[in-house]
Amino acid sequence: MKTTFKRILVGVDDSADALLAFEYAIQQAVQTDAELVIVSILENDDMNVYQALNKDFVHGERDELQQHLAKYQKQAEAAGAKKVRTLIAEGEPGETIVKDVIPHLQPDLLIIGSIAKKGLARHFGSQAAYMAKYSPISVLVIR
Repeated sequence: MKTTFKRILVGVDDSADALLAFEYAIQQAVQTDAELVIVSILENDDMNVYQALNKDFVHGERDELQQHLAKYQKQAEAAGAKKVRTLIAEGEPGETIVKDVIPHLQPDLLIIGSIAKKGLARHFGSQAAYMAKYSPISVLVIR
């Protein structure tokens, strides 16, 4: 029995692994004619207190991220994905994706990279492990 995916969620953060995951997600979406949802997380703890309290700063960060995700969307559409949308969520990546994004979107598959772009203290490896352990759906971790 072959599992077919109707909605694929892919997490992006510009790390090399996330870019590989994104390319793989596009291929999967094109092959199975699935909807592709590209998610990125605005991490509040990356901001200092002044920035977090400054709504203009947060709004600017979100706008910048939205423009960045639009490039991912264009790339996916250019590669042949027919149904593509983007989503920005706020919080800690693993927890936010598992507890907020997945229940909201109801995807069939989550595709993520194994290592994040951020410094040593926050390897997405731990985020990927968290998502693989606690996700209510199948998770594909790309290396």
